[in-house]
Formats: sequence, structure tokens, C-alpha cells
Amino acid sequence: MKKRVLFLCTANSCRSQMAEGIVNHFLGDRIEAFSAGTRATYVNPRAIAVMKEIRIDISGHRSKEMSEFQDQTFDYVITLCDSAHETCPYFFGGVEITHIGFSDPAGAIGSEEEIMYEFRHVRDEIKDRLLSFFAEKLLTITPLYKVGKGGFTKGRLELV
Repeated sequence: MKKRVLFLCTANSCRSQMAEGIVNHFLGDRIEAFSAGTRATYVNPRAIAVMKEIRIDISGHRSKEMSEFQDQTFDYVITLCDSAHETCPYFFGGVEITHIGFSDPAGAIGSEEEIMYEFRHVRDEIKDRLLSFFAEKLLTITPLYKVGKGGFTKGRLELV
């Protein structure tokens, strides 16, 4: 059975949308990811563009409020910004509530090139940190060798 994760951010427009897309793309066989905000707005077109650069399509995503998920159970509830972390309600019933903060690329200023650089930077940071986080959570290690009736037998290392 797949683990369920809910990513929370303030507007559900950039960071949480990218996190949902990344986790569903790379870990979709083991995790079902969702995202929401403390308020719903829109999916930022720049977030859609930088995700498309790494062949992940989030153009069909929509911005959602946390209340859409209040009666659901999650294995992980992860806040991605300080504001959502401070206002995260306890009704999600998540087995683990974690804060993994990222800067808000929507707040970037400068030329279009500089703004897109910030979106790419945050996208890559989300990808690296979340994949590392879930690699630790999903890794089950059995001893490499176990003593049995017939002597030593090989164990294995597997992702669950």
C-alpha cells in the first residue's frame, strides 16, 4: 500500500505544487503526494515552466486549501514554508508532521532570467531534499547475512 503525503505551503502555488509533482514523478510507485495551502490561489506559471524543464507536467494541478483534506489520513504532513508550519492544524492525523523549509521563489525580484534562476534553484533544492528525506523513510534494511539452520544466508536491502 502506498504511503500518503500532504505538502503544505501558504498559497499552494509554487513550492508545494513542485513538491507534489516531484514526489509523484520519482516515487509514485510507493508514495501518493498531494498539496494544499493555508489559502488557495493559482499554480504559478513559472513553477509549471521549470517543472516542464525536468519533464514533470504540473499544468493540470490546481491550487487547493487545506480544508479539502481535513478528513483524510496521511503518513506524512510536510510544511514547506514557515507560515504554513505555524498555522498547520493538527486535524490531519498524519503519523509524522515535519517542516522542511524552502525560500519562496514567487518573491524573487530582478530580471526574468534572475527570477527563473531562483525558481530552478528552489525546484532543485526541493527535489534533492525531499528525495533524500524519503529515501531514509522508505529504506528497510535487513542484515546482509543471517544465521539460519543451514548456516549463513544472504539478506537484502530494499525500498518499501
